[in-house]
Amino acid sequence: MTQRKRLSNSHSSSQSKRQSGNLVSQEEDDDSTFTQPSTLQVQRGLEKLTTAQVDQKTAEVVQYFLVKDQKKIPVRRADLVKHVVKDYRNIYPEIIKRAARVFDQVFGLKLVEIDAKNHMYILINKLEKVDGALPIKSPANPKMGLLFVILGVIFMKGGVVRENLIWNTLKKLRVDSGEKHEEFGDVKKVITDEFVRQRYLEYVRIPHTEPIEHEFRWGQRADMEVSKAKILEFMGELHEQDPQSWTQQYKEAHSVPGSTQAGTSSQR
Repeated sequence: MTQRKRLSNSHSSSQSKRQSGNLVSQEEDDDSTFTQPSTLQVQRGLEKLTTAQVDQKTAEVVQYFLVKDQKKIPVRRADLVKHVVKDYRNIYPEIIKRAARVFDQVFGLKLVEIDAKNHMYILINKLEKVDGALPIKSPANPKMGLLFVILGVIFMKGGVVRENLIWNTLKKLRVDSGEKHEEFGDVKKVITDEFVRQRYLEYVRIPHTEPIEHEFRWGQRADMEVSKAKILEFMGELHEQDPQSWTQQYKEAHSVPGSTQAGTSSQR
Protein backbone atom coordinates (compact mmCIF):
# COMPACT_ATOMS: atom_id res chain seq x y z
CA MET A 1 0.00 0.00 0.00
CA THR A 2 2.82 2.37 0.98
CA GLN A 3 4.77 1.43 -2.12
CA ARG A 4 1.69 2.08 -4.32
CA LYS A 5 1.30 5.56 -2.77
CA ARG A 6 4.98 6.27 -3.24
CA LEU A 7 4.77 5.27 -6.89
CA SER A 8 1.63 7.36 -7.33
CA ASN A 9 3.26 10.40 -5.73
CA SER A 10 6.36 9.91 -7.83
CA HIS A 11 4.24 9.68 -11.00
CA SER A 12 2.30 12.84 -10.07
CA SER A 13 5.50 14.74 -9.31
CA SER A 14 7.06 13.62 -12.58
CA GLN A 15 3.93 14.57 -14.51
CA SER A 16 3.84 17.97 -12.81
CA LYS A 17 7.48 18.61 -13.74
CA ARG A 18 6.80 17.60 -17.34
CA GLN A 19 3.80 19.94 -17.52
CA SER A 20 5.83 22.78 -16.00
CA GLY A 21 8.65 22.12 -18.44
CA ASN A 22 6.19 22.06 -21.33
CA LEU A 23 4.78 25.44 -20.29
CA VAL A 24 8.25 26.98 -20.15
CA SER A 25 9.18 25.38 -23.44
CA GLN A 26 5.95 26.58 -25.04
CA GLU A 27 6.60 30.14 -23.87
CA GLU A 28 10.18 30.10 -25.16
CA ASP A 29 9.23 28.52 -28.48
CA ASP A 30 6.09 30.62 -28.92
CA ASP A 31 7.83 32.68 -31.58
CA SER A 32 9.24 29.68 -33.45
CA THR A 33 5.93 29.07 -35.22
CA PHE A 34 6.19 32.47 -36.88
CA THR A 35 8.33 32.79 -39.98
CA GLN A 36 9.22 36.27 -41.19
CA PRO A 37 7.44 36.72 -44.55
CA SER A 38 9.53 37.39 -47.65
CA THR A 39 9.20 40.60 -49.65
CA LEU A 40 7.18 38.71 -52.28
CA GLN A 41 4.82 37.28 -49.66
CA VAL A 42 4.27 40.75 -48.19
CA GLN A 43 3.57 42.17 -51.64
CA ARG A 44 1.03 39.44 -52.39
CA GLY A 45 -0.57 39.91 -48.98
CA LEU A 46 -0.98 43.64 -49.53
CA GLU A 47 -2.67 43.03 -52.87
CA LYS A 48 -5.47 41.19 -51.07
CA LEU A 49 -6.11 43.99 -48.56
CA THR A 50 -7.45 47.52 -48.79
CA THR A 51 -5.44 50.51 -47.63
CA ALA A 52 -8.01 51.06 -44.88
CA GLN A 53 -7.52 47.52 -43.55
CA VAL A 54 -3.74 47.90 -43.38
CA ASP A 55 -4.05 51.34 -41.75
CA GLN A 56 -6.47 49.96 -39.15
CA LYS A 57 -4.16 47.08 -38.25
CA THR A 58 -1.21 49.47 -38.05
CA ALA A 59 -3.21 51.68 -35.68
CA GLU A 60 -3.96 48.66 -33.48
CA VAL A 61 -0.27 47.79 -33.32
CA VAL A 62 0.62 51.39 -32.43
CA GLN A 63 -1.99 51.39 -29.65
CA TYR A 64 -0.69 48.08 -28.28
CA PHE A 65 2.86 49.45 -28.08
CA LEU A 66 1.73 52.67 -26.41
CA VAL A 67 -0.21 50.78 -23.74
CA LYS A 68 2.78 48.52 -23.00
CA ASP A 69 5.12 51.50 -22.98
CA GLN A 70 3.20 53.09 -20.09
CA LYS A 71 4.73 50.43 -17.84
CA LYS A 72 7.97 50.29 -19.87
CA ILE A 73 7.41 46.61 -20.64
CA PRO A 74 9.22 45.34 -23.78
CA VAL A 75 6.96 43.87 -26.45
CA ARG A 76 7.64 40.36 -27.73
CA ARG A 77 7.03 39.73 -31.42
CA ALA A 78 5.27 36.49 -30.53
CA ASP A 79 2.75 38.37 -28.34
CA LEU A 80 2.28 41.08 -30.95
CA VAL A 81 1.53 38.54 -33.69
CA LYS A 82 -0.70 36.43 -31.46
CA HIS A 83 -2.78 39.19 -29.88
CA VAL A 84 -2.81 41.99 -32.45
CA VAL A 85 -1.47 41.15 -35.92
CA LYS A 86 -3.26 37.77 -36.05
CA ASP A 87 -4.46 37.04 -39.60
CA TYR A 88 -2.30 39.83 -41.00
CA ARG A 89 0.95 38.04 -40.13
CA ASN A 90 1.79 37.63 -43.81
CA ILE A 91 2.31 41.42 -44.02
CA TYR A 92 3.94 41.76 -40.58
CA PRO A 93 7.10 43.55 -41.86
CA GLU A 94 4.98 46.18 -43.61
CA ILE A 95 2.83 46.77 -40.51
CA ILE A 96 5.93 47.19 -38.32
CA LYS A 97 7.48 49.55 -40.86
CA ARG A 98 4.33 51.70 -40.93
CA ALA A 99 4.00 51.62 -37.13
CA ALA A 100 7.63 52.74 -36.80
CA ARG A 101 6.89 55.63 -39.17
CA VAL A 102 3.89 56.68 -37.05
CA PHE A 103 5.97 56.60 -33.86
CA ASP A 104 8.68 58.65 -35.54
CA GLN A 105 6.51 61.29 -37.24
CA VAL A 106 3.60 61.59 -34.78
CA PHE A 107 4.97 60.72 -31.35
CA GLY A 108 8.68 61.49 -31.67
CA LEU A 109 9.47 57.92 -30.62
CA LYS A 110 11.82 55.34 -32.08
CA LEU A 111 10.87 51.66 -32.29
CA VAL A 112 13.95 49.63 -31.36
CA GLU A 113 14.52 45.88 -31.34
CA ILE A 114 16.61 45.35 -28.20
CA ASP A 115 16.79 41.55 -28.40
CA ALA A 116 17.30 40.15 -31.90
CA LYS A 117 17.23 36.55 -30.66
CA ASN A 118 13.89 36.74 -28.85
CA HIS A 119 12.58 39.62 -30.99
CA MET A 120 11.72 42.12 -28.28
CA TYR A 121 10.94 45.78 -28.93
CA ILE A 122 10.84 48.99 -26.91
CA LEU A 123 10.01 52.61 -27.65
CA ILE A 124 12.57 55.29 -26.89
CA ASN A 125 12.11 59.05 -26.96
CA LYS A 126 14.00 60.64 -29.85
CA LEU A 127 12.88 64.26 -29.41
CA GLU A 128 15.78 65.19 -27.13
CA LYS A 129 18.95 63.23 -27.82
CA VAL A 130 21.95 63.36 -25.55
CA ASP A 131 25.07 61.28 -26.32
CA GLY A 132 23.19 59.68 -29.23
CA ALA A 133 19.77 58.24 -28.30
CA LEU A 134 19.71 59.11 -24.62
CA PRO A 135 16.59 61.06 -23.63
CA ILE A 136 16.42 60.44 -19.85
CA LYS A 137 18.54 63.24 -18.41
CA SER A 138 17.33 63.33 -14.82
CA PRO A 139 14.93 61.32 -12.65
CA ALA A 140 11.34 62.50 -13.19
CA ASN A 141 9.90 60.81 -10.08
CA PRO A 142 11.05 59.01 -6.89
CA LYS A 143 11.09 55.59 -8.56
CA MET A 144 13.32 56.87 -11.36
CA GLY A 145 15.48 58.44 -8.67
CA LEU A 146 15.85 54.99 -7.11
CA LEU A 147 16.82 53.59 -10.51
CA PHE A 148 19.37 56.38 -11.03
CA VAL A 149 21.03 55.54 -7.72
CA ILE A 150 21.38 51.88 -8.74
CA LEU A 151 22.58 52.69 -12.26
CA GLY A 152 25.01 55.17 -10.73
CA VAL A 153 26.52 52.61 -8.36
CA ILE A 154 26.89 50.10 -11.21
CA PHE A 155 28.51 52.71 -13.46
CA MET A 156 30.89 53.97 -10.77
CA LYS A 157 32.01 50.40 -9.95
CA GLY A 158 32.90 49.46 -13.53
CA GLY A 159 29.65 48.07 -14.89
CA VAL A 160 28.95 45.05 -12.66
CA VAL A 161 28.22 44.93 -8.92
CA ARG A 162 27.15 42.28 -6.45
CA GLU A 163 23.66 42.78 -5.10
CA ASN A 164 24.88 43.21 -1.50
CA LEU A 165 26.59 46.45 -2.51
CA ILE A 166 23.29 47.77 -3.89
CA TRP A 167 21.32 46.81 -0.77
CA ASN A 168 23.96 48.34 1.52
CA THR A 169 24.07 51.56 -0.52
CA LEU A 170 20.29 51.92 -0.41
CA LYS A 171 20.24 51.23 3.32
CA LYS A 172 22.56 54.21 3.86
CA LEU A 173 19.92 56.26 1.99
CA ARG A 174 17.25 54.89 4.36
CA VAL A 175 15.78 52.57 1.74
CA ASP A 176 15.89 49.08 3.27
CA SER A 177 15.29 46.22 0.83
CA GLY A 178 14.04 44.07 3.70
CA GLU A 179 11.30 46.47 4.75
CA LYS A 180 8.23 47.90 3.04
CA HIS A 181 8.94 51.44 1.90
CA GLU A 182 6.32 54.19 2.04
CA GLU A 183 7.06 55.35 -1.52
CA PHE A 184 8.23 52.17 -3.29
CA GLY A 185 6.47 49.39 -1.39
CA ASP A 186 8.45 46.17 -1.79
CA VAL A 187 11.83 47.67 -2.71
CA LYS A 188 13.48 44.38 -3.62
CA LYS A 189 10.61 43.43 -5.92
CA VAL A 190 10.70 46.80 -7.66
CA ILE A 191 14.42 46.42 -8.32
CA THR A 192 14.76 42.71 -9.13
CA ASP A 193 11.41 42.31 -10.91
CA GLU A 194 10.00 45.57 -12.26
CA PHE A 195 13.27 47.23 -13.32
CA VAL A 196 14.48 43.92 -14.75
CA ARG A 197 11.29 43.31 -16.78
CA GLN A 198 11.53 46.86 -18.07
CA ARG A 199 15.12 46.05 -19.14
CA TYR A 200 16.65 48.87 -17.13
CA LEU A 201 18.62 46.31 -15.13
CA GLU A 202 20.04 42.83 -15.55
CA TYR A 203 19.94 40.66 -12.42
CA VAL A 204 22.14 37.62 -12.98
CA ARG A 205 22.98 34.72 -10.72
CA ILE A 206 26.70 34.36 -10.00
CA PRO A 207 27.77 30.75 -10.73
CA HIS A 208 29.09 28.49 -7.96
CA THR A 209 28.02 30.68 -5.03
CA GLU A 210 26.54 29.21 -1.86
CA PRO A 211 24.36 30.73 -0.59
CA ILE A 212 23.17 31.96 -3.99
CA GLU A 213 24.37 35.44 -4.95
CA HIS A 214 23.41 37.74 -7.82
CA GLU A 215 24.97 40.70 -9.57
CA PHE A 216 23.52 43.74 -11.32
CA ARG A 217 24.38 45.26 -14.70
CA TRP A 218 22.84 47.98 -16.84
CA GLY A 219 19.98 46.60 -18.96
CA GLN A 220 19.42 47.13 -22.66
CA ARG A 221 16.88 49.92 -22.15
CA ALA A 222 19.22 51.79 -19.81
CA ASP A 223 22.03 51.60 -22.37
CA MET A 224 19.73 53.20 -24.95
CA GLU A 225 17.83 55.69 -22.81
CA VAL A 226 20.02 56.84 -19.95
CA SER A 227 22.88 59.31 -20.31
CA LYS A 228 26.01 58.28 -18.44
CA ALA A 229 27.00 61.92 -18.25
CA LYS A 230 23.76 62.74 -16.45
CA ILE A 231 24.18 59.71 -14.18
CA LEU A 232 27.60 61.05 -13.23
CA GLU A 233 26.13 64.50 -12.57
CA PHE A 234 23.44 62.86 -10.43
CA MET A 235 26.06 60.98 -8.42
CA GLY A 236 28.03 64.21 -8.01
CA GLU A 237 24.96 65.91 -6.53
CA LEU A 238 24.29 62.91 -4.30
CA HIS A 239 27.82 62.92 -2.90
CA GLU A 240 28.37 66.70 -3.20
CA GLN A 241 31.38 66.13 -5.40
CA ASP A 242 32.56 67.50 -8.76
CA PRO A 243 31.87 64.81 -11.46
CA GLN A 244 35.26 65.55 -13.04
CA SER A 245 36.97 64.31 -9.89
CA TRP A 246 36.04 60.79 -10.99
CA THR A 247 38.51 60.87 -13.87
CA GLN A 248 37.89 57.42 -15.37
CA GLN A 249 34.10 57.62 -15.14
CA TYR A 250 34.07 61.18 -16.49
CA LYS A 251 36.13 60.08 -19.50
CA GLU A 252 33.80 57.17 -20.21
CA ALA A 253 30.66 59.28 -19.75
CA HIS A 254 31.90 61.81 -22.30
CA SER A 255 33.41 59.32 -24.74
CA VAL A 256 32.27 58.79 -28.34
CA PRO A 257 28.48 58.12 -28.57
CA GLY A 258 27.56 54.49 -29.10
CA SER A 259 30.07 53.08 -26.65
CA THR A 260 28.60 50.33 -24.52
CA GLN A 261 28.48 49.98 -20.76
CA ALA A 262 31.89 48.98 -19.50
CA GLY A 263 32.76 46.28 -17.05
CA THR A 264 33.08 42.56 -17.28
CA SER A 265 33.95 41.41 -13.81
CA SER A 266 32.12 41.63 -10.52
CA GLN A 267 33.35 43.78 -7.67
CA ARG A 268 34.65 41.31 -5.11
